[in-house]
Amino acid sequence: MVVGIASVDIHIPESGSLKSKRHFLKGIKDRVKNRFNVSIAEVDHNDLWQRTTLGISVVTNQKQFANQILSGVVDFIGKENGVQILDYSIELL
Repeated sequence: MVVGIASVDIHIPESGSLKSKRHFLKGIKDRVKNRFNVSIAEVDHNDLWQRTTLGISVVTNQKQFANQILSGVVDFIGKENGVQILDYSIELL
């Protein structure tokens, strides 16, 4: 069993309040879940308007597949309008 974990630190420059940030993130999280079948949650910077860290996880039987899925998720998030990826990491356990 392989567990893949990604952490994506993002900046949302258009967000003007916590409410708008949460609304924006809900859409991103729903699209990622539906497209990639992964678990995703906001894991840091909950109280900042324009910054957040998303944690993504996947469980599979091959390291290469887990890496491929998580890399795809990072690319997908990076292509979202209004999102700038500041940093990300992928870890396979």
